[in-house]
Amino acid sequence: MPTLPWVTPQPPPSEGTTVVMASRFEVRSLLDVPRFFLKSMVAWKQVRSAPGAFGASLVAQPAKRVFFTLSAWESRDALYAFARTEPHRSIMTTLKPTMRSSTFTFWEAPVGQLPITWDEAKRRIEEQRETDTAGAGDAAA
Repeated sequence: MPTLPWVTPQPPPSEGTTVVMASRFEVRSLLDVPRFFLKSMVAWKQVRSAPGAFGASLVAQPAKRVFFTLSAWESRDALYAFARTEPHRSIMTTLKPTMRSSTFTFWEAPVGQLPITWDEAKRRIEEQRETDTAGAGDAAA
């Protein structure tokens, strides 16, 4: 599936910073892919009208059972308000049992850097996955 291109629900201010969130989700089975994809489309529709959303994009790799999200927000409060609002809130709860793994990373960027590139987002996701894996190893030791 192609990338759902960057959409701008509301234009960011001409200067300042934005809170960026990138995520990677891997579902347990190929049988979980259609359900995850359909729920993702519901969340995608929601983010397009979410208060404080400056932009968002989605990449689905169904054959690999992997989905990536990328979004920019006016603040962490706006991002967290979106996550707590229906239907996103129920989607997270409903899909939790189907997840093999998930990674989230957050950073601030100048609004002039929007849209954030997928190369940058995936680089940061991989760094976060390495950090998470190292932390899990430390906890097991």
